[in-house]
Amino acid sequence: MDKDLRKILEAIEAAGYAVVISKKGHPQVYTRDGEWITTFSGTASDWRSNLNALRPLKRRGFRWPPGR
Repeated sequence: MDKDLRKILEAIEAAGYAVVISKKGHPQVYTRDGEWITTFSGTASDWRSNLNALRPLKRRGFRWPPGR
C-alpha cells in the first residue's frame, strides 16, 4: 500500500467510516452501520483507480483532498 492511499484511508477513518482490509489486501470502506461503500485496490496499477474508488464517498459528502 503506497503512502498516498494510506493518507486517504486515514482521512476516511477520521471522517467516521470503518476501513477493513480484505483477505486479498484490498481496503474496503464501510459505514459504522456495516453498509459497504467502496473498495480500494491494494496495489493500484492505474492512477485513476483511487479517484474512482473515492467517487462513492464524495457522493456521501466526504471531501478529498481536505481543505479544498
